[in-house]
Amino acid sequence: MSTLDVLDPDERLILDTVRDFVDKDVKPVARELEHADTYPEALIEQMKSLGIFGLAIPDEHGGTPVSTACYVLITEELARGWMSLAGAMGGHTVVSKLLLHFGTEQQRRHYLPRMATGEIRATMALTEPGGGSDLQAMSTHARRDGDGYSVNGSKTWITNSRRSQLIALLCKTNPDADPAHRGISILLVEHGPGLTVSRDLPKLGYKGVESCELSFTDYRAPADAVLGGVEGGGFAQMMKGLETGRIQVASRALGVGRAALEDALRYAQERESFGKPIWKHQSIGNLLADMATKLTAARQLTLHAAREADAGRRVDMEAGMAKLCASETAMEIALNAVRVHGGYGYSTEFDVERYFRDAPLMIVGEGTNEIQRNVIVSQLVSRGGLDA
Repeated sequence: MSTLDVLDPDERLILDTVRDFVDKDVKPVARELEHADTYPEALIEQMKSLGIFGLAIPDEHGGTPVSTACYVLITEELARGWMSLAGAMGGHTVVSKLLLHFGTEQQRRHYLPRMATGEIRATMALTEPGGGSDLQAMSTHARRDGDGYSVNGSKTWITNSRRSQLIALLCKTNPDADPAHRGISILLVEHGPGLTVSRDLPKLGYKGVESCELSFTDYRAPADAVLGGVEGGGFAQMMKGLETGRIQVASRALGVGRAALEDALRYAQERESFGKPIWKHQSIGNLLADMATKLTAARQLTLHAAREADAGRRVDMEAGMAKLCASETAMEIALNAVRVHGGYGYSTEFDVERYFRDAPLMIVGEGTNEIQRNVIVSQLVSRGGLDA
């Protein structure tokens, strides 16, 4: 069965449109923009016009909803062109899903129509400078103060936070709650007095889009900023949102891995040594065969997680497996693409060095792979093993 068999005709048309956009508009400029660490304003505007920021938003709110499987393949295409573009819509999609699943009717009406067009772009703020993966140990807090909340604390590694208009902020509204997760809420906050985007963090790869530190100092949020209108549900809400986020990161990894494989395969057919194309040398041929096999397996695992999500089932284990497998596979393929290219693989005149710098992000982003393994084994025990 072809991968495209999971899509209906309308979704295939959307995917074809995105593929054309990547081939015609993204790939010719990605290297220059990436090396200059330039924000891709024109490409983001094209993504808005294509409806990419509305892929998780229903028709009634002006979106162009697609299945999670279609979303996976669209994300893969974007990352194949430049992984940063897929990152520019990752957190936005998670916040869209959070609003759909947990938002009040007023919150959905207020944000989703403008999020669907990209007029409002959203991101989420979880990680803190001293907290890492231990989200329940966060120190950012929002204390009820009159008719709203006073927010204080800091977040780091927040992608798109300088240019996003909406931030889903994970914070403590009841620091004394026991267990701790019952004191955590998500606040829907916008830029204003008391919120400072202090700096763009320097990065190995993932250039172009910003990853920033945020500081909240007596920031005022209205009482109705709490996602869903009730305090204390933020941790469970965000864990559900991260199922989508981890599928998205897995999809980004597929795109990077595919780009590296395609470049390596092309180069191996063009480059000759000892009188024949280098793919005919067994050492190179074996690398290419393994790269293609592992990428195909990772894609099927990611699509499995997508189908389970669309069926309405809990997919923290499946999303964790997809993210773990796809990200490790992308890292391996990117390294092997450098091997296939030889010395040229180390040159900034070839894109494989970019794939090698971008791939590690998916290993540590949206929960490190060590955390994914914890989630997977916990669910294996809880579920009594794998379903047959």
